[in-house]
Amino acid sequence: MMMEGMSGTMMFGMGLVWLLVVVVLVLAAAALVKYLFFSGR
Repeated sequence: MMMEGMSGTMMFGMGLVWLLVVVVLVLAAAALVKYLFFSGR
């Protein structure tokens, strides 16, 4: 039925998407902090 492979691929894909989302959020937060600190001074 290929249910096992499908679920594994979906899990991997979702994990990859979440990893990208986390990386983007971290970069955005770092850029925001840097911008605030530089604009503050």
